Amino acid sequence: MIETELVLLRHGQAQCNRDGVVGGPLTCTGLTDQGTIQVERAARRLAAEHAERPFDVLLAGPRLRLRQTGQLLADSLNLPLTIEPVLDGPVHGAADGHPWRTVKDQHGGGPHAHPDQPWAEGSDTWNGYLHRAGLAFDQLIEQHRGTRVLLAVHGESVQALHTLLLGPIDQAAVGFTVDHASLTRWQHHRNTRGQRRWLLERHNDTAHVGEPQP
Repeated sequence: MIETELVLLRHGQAQCNRDGVVGGPLTCTGLTDQGTIQVERAARRLAAEHAERPFDVLLAGPRLRLRQTGQLLADSLNLPLTIEPVLDGPVHGAADGHPWRTVKDQHGGGPHAHPDQPWAEGSDTWNGYLHRAGLAFDQLIEQHRGTRVLLAVHGESVQALHTLLLGPIDQAAVGFTVDHASLTRWQHHRNTRGQRRWLLERHNDTAHVGEPQP
């Protein structure tokens, strides 16, 4: 029996993704046209699912590309959207708005290469972000226990939830691909003996996206 389900949708392609720059809160300019199409396709799939097994809650992080993704879902599923600050991505500090290539060159490979070191002045460390985001997910899970929750998130949030539920991972050696507008599902099951565990039902599901848009 599924007691709690978390369905995470990574935002569609954002302008910062296409430009190869760090899209922090100061410089995020939202989704591209392609990114909007990607999310609309995901929303149609989720709306059909919602008609059969309704979602109880729709959450999105505060960054513009997440708010736009969440609003597209809200319009399609006819659900109220709640902006949840703890779903924001890593703090990029002075790297915000700079090309990722430059940031990685200056700091030895970027966040994952040295997970206990900041990748810019005032930024998180990667492990520090995972710890902070993991605590936030722990609180969200407790708050929404027994419900189906749909979340519009960053790819980093998906990785943080995996780290929380799967356990410690060597961040410099192992990671997870999280494509734009991909779906990830975690389900908390209880069997006939009353035993409970989390199951990763799917990861990086992009079946709804189809062929890339020109």
